[in-house]
Amino acid sequence: MLYSFKIQHLTFNIMYCLLFEYCCITYDSRCIFTTHYIKMNIKNFEFKAKVDNPERYEQKLLTLNPVFKGEDHQTDTYFNVPSGRLKLREGNIENALINYNRENTNDAKLSEVILYQHHPDKALKDILTLQLGILTVVDKKRRIYFIDNVKFHFDRVEGLGTFIEVEAIDDKEQYSVAALKAQCDKYFRFFELDKSNLIDKSYSDLIEGL
Repeated sequence: MLYSFKIQHLTFNIMYCLLFEYCCITYDSRCIFTTHYIKMNIKNFEFKAKVDNPERYEQKLLTLNPVFKGEDHQTDTYFNVPSGRLKLREGNIENALINYNRENTNDAKLSEVILYQHHPDKALKDILTLQLGILTVVDKKRRIYFIDNVKFHFDRVEGLGTFIEVEAIDDKEQYSVAALKAQCDKYFRFFELDKSNLIDKSYSDLIEGL
C-alpha cells in the first residue's frame, strides 16, 4: 500500500508491506526512514477515577492474581488536531502513536482507538511537532496489570495526583459494547468506588485546565 504526504513543497511516500509490519518512507525513489510497527484498530470501554491511596486499590486487585506488566514512566505528547485526540506515548514499556475519539462523560465510556506501535524514534516526534504543533504534555508513572482483556492502570500524574484507570479492550472484534461496559461496571463495583471518584476528562484536558 502507498500513502503520500507533503512537507512544504516536498512529497514523501510511505510504503507498507503486507500485515502492516514494516514501513519505508521514501523521497525521490530513495528509502530515507524505515521502521517496524504494529497498527491496530481497538474498541474499548473505560473509566478513570481519582483516588487518594492507589496502593490500597492495587492490593485489592492483587487478590485476583492479575498479570503485572511493570511500571512505565510515560510521557504523552498531545498534538493539535481538528477532532478527537492524537498523542505520542514514549515510555520504557509502551511506545505508540494513539488516535482516539471519546466523549467527556462522567461515567464509563466508549473509545474508538487506532494504535500505532513502533520502536522509539525521535524523527516521528519531530515530524508531528513540525506539522501539527504540541497541545500539551502529560508526564506520569503507571503500574500496569491485565486480567484477560481488561487492563488496569495505577497512575501518578505530574501536577494532577493519583488515579485508577480500567480499560475493557477489544482488539479482535470478540466483544460487544455491552459486554465491555459490563466488565467495566464489574470492576467499578469490585473497587467499591463512588460516582464522585469518576473523572470525565482526559489527563490532557486536566493539565490544560490548570
